Amino acid sequence: MGVLIKNGHVIDPSQSLDMVSDIYVQGDRVKEISKRIDTPRKSDIVIDANGQIVAPGFIDIHVHLREPGYEHKETIKTGCLAAAAGGFTSVVCMPNTNPINDNASVTEYILLKARTEGIVNVFPIGAITKGEKGEELADIGEMCEAGCVGISDDGMPVTDSGLMRKAMEYVKPFGIPVITHAEDLGLSAGGVMNEGFVSTELGLRGIPSASEEVAVGRDIILSELTGTPLHICHVSTKDSVRLVREAKKRGANVTAEATPHHFTLTDREIYGYNTNAKMNPPLRTQKDVDAIVEGLADGTIDVIATDHAPHSQDEKNVEFDLAPFGIVGLETALSLSLKLVHEGIITLDEMIKKLTIVPSEILGIERGTLAPGSIADIVVFDPEKGYTVTPGEFFSKGRNTPFSGWELKGMVSNTIVSGKIIFSCN
Repeated sequence: MGVLIKNGHVIDPSQSLDMVSDIYVQGDRVKEISKRIDTPRKSDIVIDANGQIVAPGFIDIHVHLREPGYEHKETIKTGCLAAAAGGFTSVVCMPNTNPINDNASVTEYILLKARTEGIVNVFPIGAITKGEKGEELADIGEMCEAGCVGISDDGMPVTDSGLMRKAMEYVKPFGIPVITHAEDLGLSAGGVMNEGFVSTELGLRGIPSASEEVAVGRDIILSELTGTPLHICHVSTKDSVRLVREAKKRGANVTAEATPHHFTLTDREIYGYNTNAKMNPPLRTQKDVDAIVEGLADGTIDVIATDHAPHSQDEKNVEFDLAPFGIVGLETALSLSLKLVHEGIITLDEMIKKLTIVPSEILGIERGTLAPGSIADIVVFDPEKGYTVTPGEFFSKGRNTPFSGWELKGMVSNTIVSGKIIFSCN
C-alpha cells in the first residue's frame, strides 16, 4: 500500500523545489514527485493537499523527552505524539534524564523505548561529562556507536575550558558536533530571569546577557582551535548573534539555533510573576528579539528549534523563584515560525530550510528531504488555518506555555513517518 499526496504546494529546500505537484510514497520511501500522478493501486491512501504546503518532515534539534527518570513531566511516547501533532518527524533528545545519558546503556534504552512506543524518529544526544558534573569525560565513543548524534551537557554547561577542549578533540573522529548550552554559571548563578529593568521592578534576581555571551565566545574560540563543529543552542542575546555572525565571517565551523519564544517574546511576559514564561536562557529585551530575528533573516542563525521542556503543573504552580526553567514548544513551533513568514521577515522556503535540511546536515542524519528514494518523512500543513492555543488539548503532558489563549495561524493536517501516516487532522 502506498500514499499519494495530490495537489499540494511542495516546498523542499534540499532540491530547490517549489511547485504544485503530487508525491507518491511506496513503502517507506518517496517514489516520485510529478505534476500529476494517477493512483497506481486501489489500496493506496490518497491525501488531497489542495491549498496546503507539503514539505519534508520537520526536525527538532533540541527536545527534552524526560524519559528515563522524569516520566511525570513527559514520556518518549507523549513527546513523540506532541512532535507528530506539530509536524516534527524527528526529534533530538537531550541527555539530562535520570540517569543521565552518559553511557551506551542509557542510549540503547532510549532508542528501544523510541522503537516500541514512539511514533517519530528519536535521535539521542549524549552527555559530554559523566553525570553532567563537568569533571570527567563521559563514554563518548560507546554512546556514538550506540546511536548518539552529538554530545552536550545541556542545562549544566562544562565550566572547565580545558575539559571542553578535550571533549572537542575527542569527538572529532566520530564526526558529530558538540552542542553547547552557552552559560557562565558564575555570572548567572541564582538568577531567575533577564537582568534589567523588569527584573528590578519585580525584585527578582537577574541573569545578565554576559552570562551567555562569555560562554558563546569561549566555545567559538575552542571550536576554532580544535576544528570541531560547534552548534550553539537557543541564542537569546544581541551580542551572541553578533559573535556567531563574526565567527562565520572568519570561516568558523559554527552553527546556531533560535527558539520561537526567544524570537517572539520579551521579559515583559514575566509581569505577574508568570512561571510559564520562565526559561533558561531567559526571555530578554526587544533589542535582543530584534537581533535574533535579524539573525534568522540573514542566515546567521541556522536552525529553529523548540527546546521543548515540559514540567508538571504542580512544579510550575509555585513562587517564581522556585519554579523550574522551561516551556513546551513542539505543538506551537510551526505557527510561531510562520509569524515570521506572514510578517515578511523570512520566506516560507527559508523557514522550512531551518526546520529540515539544515538540522539534518548539522547532525549528519539522512532526513530533511523529499528526493526520490529518500525516507518518506513528510508534513502537510495549512499556513493560513487559524486556531486558539489551548494547553488542555496538547498531546504533550506539559501544559507550561506562555502562549495560552493566543490566536495563531498554521495547522498540521498530516504527518508521515517512513511512509506511514502517524497524525491526521482533517
